[in-house]
Amino acid sequence: MLESLWYGRGLSARLAAIALWPLSLLFGALTATRRAFYRWGVLRQVQLPVPVIVVGNISVGGVGKTPLVVHIVERLQAMGLHPGIVSRGYGGQPGKQPVLVGQDTAVRVCGDEPKMLWRRTGAPVCVHPDRVAAAHRLVDSGVDVIVADDGLQHYRLGRAAEIAVLDVGRGLGNGLLLPAGPLREPPRRLRTVDLRVARGGQWPDALTMHVRGDRLRHVSDDRDGGPVSDWATRSVHAVAGIGHPGRFFDGLRLAGLHVKEHAFRDHHGFVPADLAFGDDKAVIMTEKDAVKCADFAQARWWYLPVSAVLAPQDAAQLDALLRRVADAAETNTGDIDGQETA
Repeated sequence: MLESLWYGRGLSARLAAIALWPLSLLFGALTATRRAFYRWGVLRQVQLPVPVIVVGNISVGGVGKTPLVVHIVERLQAMGLHPGIVSRGYGGQPGKQPVLVGQDTAVRVCGDEPKMLWRRTGAPVCVHPDRVAAAHRLVDSGVDVIVADDGLQHYRLGRAAEIAVLDVGRGLGNGLLLPAGPLREPPRRLRTVDLRVARGGQWPDALTMHVRGDRLRHVSDDRDGGPVSDWATRSVHAVAGIGHPGRFFDGLRLAGLHVKEHAFRDHHGFVPADLAFGDDKAVIMTEKDAVKCADFAQARWWYLPVSAVLAPQDAAQLDALLRRVADAAETNTGDIDGQETA
């Protein structure tokens, strides 16, 4: 598995990186050329009539973007704005036209994360591989600011601000570009963003974010299951189809639960047989997995929603950036109508 090579320290990992290094050089050259083309105006960037905040990362895999997107959308809503979320919709098949997520939108169409974001925030969420087309659809729906979930490398979409999320626990792996390493862009790209947010600890010149979940909710009807701490010493099945399942399992153990792990690949499409464990123990899953299991959930199935938590001084820095974007949204005259500019 490539991730074991990217983050491994043994001889086999180093030899694999050496073997793949020529491909990384090619990938890096293509990436740098593409970005330069946008900078020089060879490729055109689309500027929308509303500001866009991009939340992304330079490495492959989950680093905590989704909880931060939820937090940002909730803060913008608290400032009196009407934000929308644009997403690629990994795992979904939206078709030729952008899809606005709603109650009746199937996860197989929009993807699990967009459905979860819509349920969690109540904000309009639009899905399409062409994020510019999806963003236009959001503008037509009446939003006054757009949050792009995982769009740091989607340069065609113009942006008012960029926020890069980092995983302190995993770092940047071996520091190499794909496929020899986990990086989509070189580490120096981090110097060009407006804010860096580090999940799980300290990172130079970055805000610190922790992701925490306190209360369980039922998978089918969302009723309250009480504090997860009340489940301490209970033996449960823990299900996670996310980028790094171990993080979820460790969190449950830290709360005192006895966990039987069931890890699935990211964006796994669950069927009832996947969760037929042959006993009457409770099942606890992630919020992202719950949106895919709601239609066939059993009485003992629960999920643990998590939220981004920032220290007061870090939250103030993030709010300052969001207020700058909010001011731009409020003073926007609408002169730019989705035009492509250099």
